[in-house]
Amino acid sequence: MPVRPDLRNVAIVAHVDHGKTTLVDAMLWQAGAFSSHQTAESTGTRVMDSGDLEREKGITILAKNTAVNYAGPAAQELGLDGGVVINVVDTPGHADFGGEVERALSMVDGVVLLVDASEGPLPQTRFVLSKALRALLPVILVVNKVDRPDSRIDEVVQETSDLLLSLAEDSLGDGYDVDIDRILEVPVVYASAKAGLTSLNKPDDGDLPDNDMEPLFRTILEAIPGPHYVEGAPLQAQVTNLDASPFLGRLALVRVHNGELHRGDQVAWVRPDGDTRNVRIAELLRTEGLERVPSQVAGPGDIVAVAGIPEITIGDSLVDKDDPHPLPGIIVDDPAISMTIGINTSPMAGRVKGAKVTARALKERLEREMVGNVSLRVLPTDRPDAWEVQGRGELALAILVEQMRREGYEMTVGKPTVVTRMVDGKLHEPMERLTVDIPEDYLGAVTQLLAERKGRLETMSNHGTGWMRLEFVVPARGLIGFRTQFLTDTRGTGIQSSIAAGYEPWAGDIEQRKTGSLVADRPGQATPYAMLNLQERASFIVEPGSEVYEGQVVGENPRNEDMDVNITREKKQTNMRSASADVYESLTPSRKLSLEEALEFAAEDECVEVTPESVRVRKVELNAQDRFKIAARKRRANK
Repeated sequence: MPVRPDLRNVAIVAHVDHGKTTLVDAMLWQAGAFSSHQTAESTGTRVMDSGDLEREKGITILAKNTAVNYAGPAAQELGLDGGVVINVVDTPGHADFGGEVERALSMVDGVVLLVDASEGPLPQTRFVLSKALRALLPVILVVNKVDRPDSRIDEVVQETSDLLLSLAEDSLGDGYDVDIDRILEVPVVYASAKAGLTSLNKPDDGDLPDNDMEPLFRTILEAIPGPHYVEGAPLQAQVTNLDASPFLGRLALVRVHNGELHRGDQVAWVRPDGDTRNVRIAELLRTEGLERVPSQVAGPGDIVAVAGIPEITIGDSLVDKDDPHPLPGIIVDDPAISMTIGINTSPMAGRVKGAKVTARALKERLEREMVGNVSLRVLPTDRPDAWEVQGRGELALAILVEQMRREGYEMTVGKPTVVTRMVDGKLHEPMERLTVDIPEDYLGAVTQLLAERKGRLETMSNHGTGWMRLEFVVPARGLIGFRTQFLTDTRGTGIQSSIAAGYEPWAGDIEQRKTGSLVADRPGQATPYAMLNLQERASFIVEPGSEVYEGQVVGENPRNEDMDVNITREKKQTNMRSASADVYESLTPSRKLSLEEALEFAAEDECVEVTPESVRVRKVELNAQDRFKIAARKRRANK
């Protein structure tokens, strides 16, 4: 089968914060993707993290691609005087955005696996590696941050090899005729992406020779093959991502598998359900560095952007209209977490000028999200103004709500729940493989916390540094609200991450929250006087002077019961003057909840009101008498 020698398609994958995007930056700088007048200050670091949320949170959310035009010594030695185009796909490192990873792997012919020289392989590493092995993609191991003082390079390489072996046996044990030894022969590159240095030799004392990125480029050219294609085959291309242009409208990012795609061509557009239409390629754009430039033709292996098909979606195929052979659709894992998103029904709805508050606007926005998010599902509910949104994890859904909030939408968001399924007549729930890194002193507290959430300890390791790594299998619902309590128990030092681990029988009841809520019993303004009298019995999540309404959660009760309070109570006036500053100085500062924290904090009978200006926790039933009647019915039903 012919191979294109002048092209490489690679995905850079790793766990969160192991340096993927920084490595791509270094590759772009060495390849001359920036103009001579551009500097690191003018372009900014992490140029591939283009979204505001990505830069704020320091994570990659959407899979993006760029092109590195490499014409260094390794290309010259292969006789490629014109250089090699390396299409680099930067993928998310968080398991909640696994749909982006799966989509990226369908675009490439090899994987650059980045592992932190201190932390080693973590859950997302396992997830991506299993997907890459199933696709039979070659892997290059890059041990990053070798200049860290706590680096343990030999141990990390061995841990990654052990992980490869176990995943190869699990993923390829049945139905695959593959040489396991060949899979374990992974080339290793040592790197400090921040310094822009790589080496094929293990550094001494963390010091890398001044070899820039040349060793990595050489390894990519040698270990990852060029795209294979069938000589003379008709056109076969698949949409792997979507973008938009203010001039061209929707852009479909496609990987050409066979044949050629020409600007102005008439081709057949085939959807996964078999629906076929003839369309014209109005514009063809090729990526060069960080820019898209017009092109006349794209050949096998090229990743290009196509304009002129307004309704095209991810997974669709573009094929020869006279000899159509569509490609199979992109398959992603089923969603595990769901939440209800509906219109804002609080007394403060519609107060933000210009906010989008109607059910129609909300529905249209969710439908637009489904076009580019292959791991998201939107289902109807018994209410015409609310929808059940299912996704991979709590963070992925919280990111969606945060994006909508910043776009000016108001909504009510229900507490996240798990998506269950029936297997052989029994109820099964999604499980998560949770990895925690904690100081040794907190071993007992964390073990007890996860035991209460039906966690099952799988492995425990101690590297002799005072830190321990524990691996649990936990019901996904046991991790809803887990992060806050985990950070409290470990005094903010613990690190936790998880990936999906299949389905298991329902594990029984799990107590999500051991505290109750302080609930405002009337509308008004929260007064310092009322809060001062209440703070000995509770903590607050609203500021003095903020407007509240009946049924709004204003604080946390240490006891496991809700308490209705009058937070608007004012001090009776007398002829004695009192400086309000004295009251403010006595008040304990309120805890301001972010959107993710509010979703974790909310109890079973609570939801989150989200507006462009604020995030509030409230009871689903605002009226206290209605809540009492519902609770009484539940007690009678449980007897």
